[in-house]
Amino acid sequence: MKNLKAILLTEGMHGMISQVEGMAKALGVEYSHKIVKLNFPWNLIPPKLTPISDIILKDKVYLMENDTTDTVISCGRKSVVASIILKKRNPKIFTIHIQDPKVSLDNFDVIVAPEHDGINGNNVYSSKGAIHYITESEIDRTKPYLMKNINSEKVVALVLGGPNKYYKFDHEQLLNVFNMVKSNFVSKGYSVIVIPSMRTPKDSIELAVREMESCGYVVKGVDKQAYLSAYGLANYIVVTCDSTSMISEAATSGKPVFVAHMKPKKNNYRFKKFFELFREMGITRDLGEKVETWTYNKHNEAERIGNLIRDKIKS
Repeated sequence: MKNLKAILLTEGMHGMISQVEGMAKALGVEYSHKIVKLNFPWNLIPPKLTPISDIILKDKVYLMENDTTDTVISCGRKSVVASIILKKRNPKIFTIHIQDPKVSLDNFDVIVAPEHDGINGNNVYSSKGAIHYITESEIDRTKPYLMKNINSEKVVALVLGGPNKYYKFDHEQLLNVFNMVKSNFVSKGYSVIVIPSMRTPKDSIELAVREMESCGYVVKGVDKQAYLSAYGLANYIVVTCDSTSMISEAATSGKPVFVAHMKPKKNNYRFKKFFELFREMGITRDLGEKVETWTYNKHNEAERIGNLIRDKIKS
């Protein structure tokens, strides 16, 4: 498997990159990452209505690599057509799509989708939560990175997401999260490490600096080493509810994870199913519940599903 080469196709968002790279690492393949951009108006149109043609693609360079590529791992709506085109040009390529492609599942050799999406099929592998690129060894290796910024052995990591179509992530709700962290942790002697993500707005980071920097340390930009180090140093982890990917990543640490809930803008049925699943698995509780220690099996679905897909590729 180590000699296989893969192209990873995403729209460039952290959650997507984390998932395709996590799968590539689990499969043990060499990989290069390509950002898929579509020409107007195809960038606005669902995949099922998009023509299977390279005329819709802004950058076609990676299509020239189909003869040297063994595997395509894609994630996100815009990557669907690019993956199908590569497969049509070279049917020997093994294609893996992560999440619901919104087209016929038969277009891919394997679909990997979270259990809470409710997708079924002969080529579907269901994950409990999102797969991702974080490993326990990376957390351990990177732990010292933020040590100089924290003076307490009692640490809580607060991981911030950002607005999406389900959550507004406005200042009022964010202030409520900060105040709950202060009430539940800072008042009990914990230092806070605040970690923003790629989706965290600049003004939300500035608000975190004003409200939380006196309580510990606020990372002021996207920093993967700081993200991993915070998981290693923390006794507890708090993650905002807008990202199932980051909550899944936090579960790799084995630390107790609190979900900071916000009011949804619309029906968040899929999120609710995910929250229920992780709570039943003993991984998460809601921010505001009693702060106590609990344990669970460190959770990394990329490794489990990667082993299953490796066997399928070999056959």
